[in-house]
Amino acid sequence: MALQPPGGEGDSTLSLRLADDRTLALRTVGDETLALRLPGGRGAEVDRLAADLADRVGPAVHPYEVAALLESEGLTVEVIQERYGHPDLFSLASALYERVPRTFPEPARPADAWRPDHVRCLLRGVLFALPGLAYLLAGRLWHAERSADTLVAAGLVSWAWGQGLGHRTYLRMAAGRREAGRTLLVGAPLGACLATAAGAALAHEPGAVLFAAGQSLYLAAAGVLLVLGREWLLLAALGPVAAGAAALTVTEPGDTLRAALPLGSLLAAVALAGWVLRTALSAPPAPGAVSPAVRRSLPYGLFGLAAGVLVLLEARQHPWAVIALTLSMGPAEWLLYRFRGLSVSALRATATPRAFRGRTAAVLALCLALYLAPLLPAALLTGAPPAPLLLLAATLWTALLLQAFGVAWPPAALCVLAAASAVALTVLRPPPGPLALSLCCGAAAAALAGCALRSLGRPAAHA
Repeated sequence: MALQPPGGEGDSTLSLRLADDRTLALRTVGDETLALRLPGGRGAEVDRLAADLADRVGPAVHPYEVAALLESEGLTVEVIQERYGHPDLFSLASALYERVPRTFPEPARPADAWRPDHVRCLLRGVLFALPGLAYLLAGRLWHAERSADTLVAAGLVSWAWGQGLGHRTYLRMAAGRREAGRTLLVGAPLGACLATAAGAALAHEPGAVLFAAGQSLYLAAAGVLLVLGREWLLLAALGPVAAGAAALTVTEPGDTLRAALPLGSLLAAVALAGWVLRTALSAPPAPGAVSPAVRRSLPYGLFGLAAGVLVLLEARQHPWAVIALTLSMGPAEWLLYRFRGLSVSALRATATPRAFRGRTAAVLALCLALYLAPLLPAALLTGAPPAPLLLLAATLWTALLLQAFGVAWPPAALCVLAAASAVALTVLRPPPGPLALSLCCGAAAAALAGCALRSLGRPAAHA
């Protein structure tokens, strides 16, 4: 190859030198220089670009994605041709796509939509148990032993009505807070009246009727506050009862305080429920709100009745164990949230329906074990046989889990059947000791667990 142009003398003479290991420079005797990059240098530039963009080129599934990336980086045709030695954007994108191995990193873990409120769950467990202190204070003011049937009847009606009313209120809450308030405004007083009437039908003295009415009014007011998320107000209303129960450990408060403190808590709960309802009713009405059918809440009411019967059967023999069960309702609610969160994680971690079903079974077993573990030492400390308490707790928690996913009738039917069977066996007295409750709750818990795996082991249930 000639490095001297025709006539090559004088100022037209060319000299050859290497500018660096990648550039070949042709310089005239004058001031003009023509720089030619060697092919190896352009390849190195492409390699350097591939290394710089590896984390964004790796996840690409087609060179067109790389081309869009390069375009967003502002690379022009001139730069692509002169620096990287490719005729156009798509040629350079294909080279980068071939150089960088495919990597598909896991997406960032989204926030847990089912993360429970730890304090709120713990508080609700305490609120379920604190009203029992009123019986310690006021129990000796009337013949509680002879009037137990009055309180039991009123309590069962209140539990059943409260479960159904709570579900209906949550349905109405989807339309608006005003609609939920209207449901509670009508339903809560009506439930208190029905519960009082049920207790009065079995009462033997006026004092029992008054106590049943107070119990029913409190449960109605507490239901309003709990459904509308005002747990701290309910805790404040129970302050007098808690203070009176604490005073019993050091002194005798007298009959006046024994009556005044529970009455003060009752009036505070009713007043606060009225104030909360007034606030809810002041919200603007929802346009076009449709009232759901009452039958949708029926299975929840039946479950509340059945659960009350099963708990009372256990309380007849071991009341302190039932107090532990009542306190466990807070952790039970926390575990319901955790089951939903862990199930969503299992949905992301599995690729087949069978694998997801197996992961769901493991999550269900884990949550049940965590719920029942503290109840075992509680049963032993209170002198109660562990089997009835644990099987009853497993029945209630699994039924609540199914209800949380909108599966209402199977848990209601199974719990009603278990309660009816336990009552029948208790009346007929063929099995000795707590065997009747253990058999009925054990069968119900097994059936509910199978129903949970069948209903919740499908990915569609968690969509």
